[in-house]
Amino acid sequence: MPAPSAATFSRLAELSAITDVDARATKSITEVFTGKELATIPVGTAEDVHAAIARARVAQKAWAKRPVSERAEIFHRYRDLVLAHRDELMDMAQAETGKSRAAAQEEVLDIAMTSRHYARTAAKLLAPKRVTGMLPVLTKTTVHYQPKGVVGVISPWNYPMTLAVSDAIAALLAGNAVVLKPDSQTPYCALACVELLYKAGLPRDLFAVVPGPGSVVGNAIVENTEYVMFTGSTATGQHLAEQAGRRLIGFSAELGGKNAMIVARGANLREVSDAAVRACFSNSGQLCISIERIYVERSIADEFTAKFGQRVKDMTVGPGYEFGIEMGSLISEDQVKTVSAHVDDAKVKGAKVIAGGNARPDLGPLFFEPTVLTDVPEDAECAANETFGPLVSIYPVADVEEAIAKANDTDYGLNASVWAKTKAQGEAIAARLHSGTVNVDEGYAPAWGTTAAPMGGMGVSGMGRRHGADGLLKYTESQTIATTRLLNLGGPRGLSPKVWAKIMPPFVKALKYLPGR
Repeated sequence: MPAPSAATFSRLAELSAITDVDARATKSITEVFTGKELATIPVGTAEDVHAAIARARVAQKAWAKRPVSERAEIFHRYRDLVLAHRDELMDMAQAETGKSRAAAQEEVLDIAMTSRHYARTAAKLLAPKRVTGMLPVLTKTTVHYQPKGVVGVISPWNYPMTLAVSDAIAALLAGNAVVLKPDSQTPYCALACVELLYKAGLPRDLFAVVPGPGSVVGNAIVENTEYVMFTGSTATGQHLAEQAGRRLIGFSAELGGKNAMIVARGANLREVSDAAVRACFSNSGQLCISIERIYVERSIADEFTAKFGQRVKDMTVGPGYEFGIEMGSLISEDQVKTVSAHVDDAKVKGAKVIAGGNARPDLGPLFFEPTVLTDVPEDAECAANETFGPLVSIYPVADVEEAIAKANDTDYGLNASVWAKTKAQGEAIAARLHSGTVNVDEGYAPAWGTTAAPMGGMGVSGMGRRHGADGLLKYTESQTIATTRLLNLGGPRGLSPKVWAKIMPPFVKALKYLPGR
């Protein structure tokens, strides 16, 4: 199966929010498996962002007036279109990122599931909510949810479809417009997904895509929108949060992770080994929620290390637009250099390579073997810092208590995995971990894929949540409308303020006897 055609790229380029495309500077987009140029993309400017936002503001006002049920119908259609065009979408994801077919399918399915979830739940989540008023009978209080306006989404290259579109789905259903800056390495993934949104009936000005550098396009988005959703590195997230804070606009971010897995005595080590391959090496380890540290009780550490090491050695790695290859390429030379540097540094400091450890230029320009290390010292670069590649380290520990302490000994707190003898024991361990999501008897997929539950990071792994009610309502401003009935709070006409002041304290005291007070 070949990479997408030149005609596909040409068609998609026309969907960007950049005008006078022929007069613009362009950036080359390459097929990661081979390094060959696939197409070029026009480079956006701050002026393009300003123009897109201006059009989006007009479109958003009309969109916000439409019933939520009408908005939802577009996303039901979108879900069906995404699934119908899944092969073309997977081709694009593989071409721009070098990921395996299975990792590309994760993106397609996630978009479909997110679209379905919010299309089904948005109307209920956004409906006005009656709450107990200040004084029963005398006051009626209702909470309404108003859209923010124009939401900026800045998405990364590692999951360039789902992280560009899934966050936008919630923002759009909440009544907002969206201006998206996709990563400069993967703009066509975003455009391919947005094309189907337009086909589903979304007004084109409501969702604008402006490719371009973060220092230009990203800054213009943060400086001119009402809310920003960012996925990427902790360092960049901190910078953007400062910008958003100066403007007092909402900001949400999923950032880096140094995610831990705990393997306790009694766990099925064959199952753990198979699942750990997915947990550590999906998308070549270029996943914020992938596992990079494994803490194993010492009594089973040798057995686990042997089983897992052999399973990793047996992995299928290489290029290809078909299912069956377990791990694809890294996306860039920078990623290869980072992984190589972490492995070499650990080896020099005494670490042992159990599996992998080498670049594989024979497979393609950016391939690196899935790698497992042991005996990694604390001062190794990969011990505490995120690698964001196919590298995991195994650490034997005395018991579960030490495993929990080690897993929590980090500034990060994004995802974790727990394996124990029983589900109950695993859940008890999970509840003690400082992590936004924890998967018991899996690596990352169940917590991520549960679109009804919030997903996000603690510590420097992020702020805010995607998915669940939080993932939609963060794109709104809550508004309280309180109506006074029968008489106002100044008291009945003819009653002196002094008498009314004496009546109020015992009246408020009596409220505790009412249900819910």
